[in-house]
Amino acid sequence: MFPEYRDLITQLKTSDHHFSRLFDQHNALDQKVKNMESHIETGTPEEIETMKKEKLLLKDQLYVILKKAGTPA
Repeated sequence: MFPEYRDLITQLKTSDHHFSRLFDQHNALDQKVKNMESHIETGTPEEIETMKKEKLLLKDQLYVILKKAGTPA
């Protein structure tokens, strides 16, 4: 996710608690969706769809933080 911001993500994960929390939530949801789609965990199509929407919202929030942090002051 966001390979062009790889260095900034690494920096923000250690310096910005809010960013780190959002990043971890996104990754946890991503793994859960993959597990459900692979039938490792049980989940209805509706649950998977809801989680994908949550993931997208988190990704949007992360992107806003990245854009703001990546903009020169």
